[in-house]
Amino acid sequence: MNVHAMPTTDEIVALEKSYWNAIKAKDGKKTAALSGKSALVTGTQGVMRIGKDKMREMTEEGKWTLESYAFDDVEVSTPSPDVALIAYTVNQNVTMDGKPKKMRAADSSVWIRGSNGWECHAHSETVLN
Repeated sequence: MNVHAMPTTDEIVALEKSYWNAIKAKDGKKTAALSGKSALVTGTQGVMRIGKDKMREMTEEGKWTLESYAFDDVEVSTPSPDVALIAYTVNQNVTMDGKPKKMRAADSSVWIRGSNGWECHAHSETVLN
């Protein structure tokens, strides 16, 4: 039996930022590696189930660019050594269809540590006014 230590808040925040940095760099290989086999995603487009290959494709071929982001109000919960939940507000500067846009949203992710390391199995984003 492989027993892991409880992850720290800093470790989970760094993990979430590594995902955002991969999106910013349009690094589909990295976002696919950090995604669960079939991740659940909710947001302005509704509910989706996204596999690793689709996540890679969406990251690399999306008609948008994440220019910058900053987290605020970060909360982390670790109900077990291999499960971590993170919630935060995020200020994003994106370019969509060639037009710059600022967005503020409340996001959350569910991370599970398995044989391939940490993977994001669910992510939700609610755009704030």
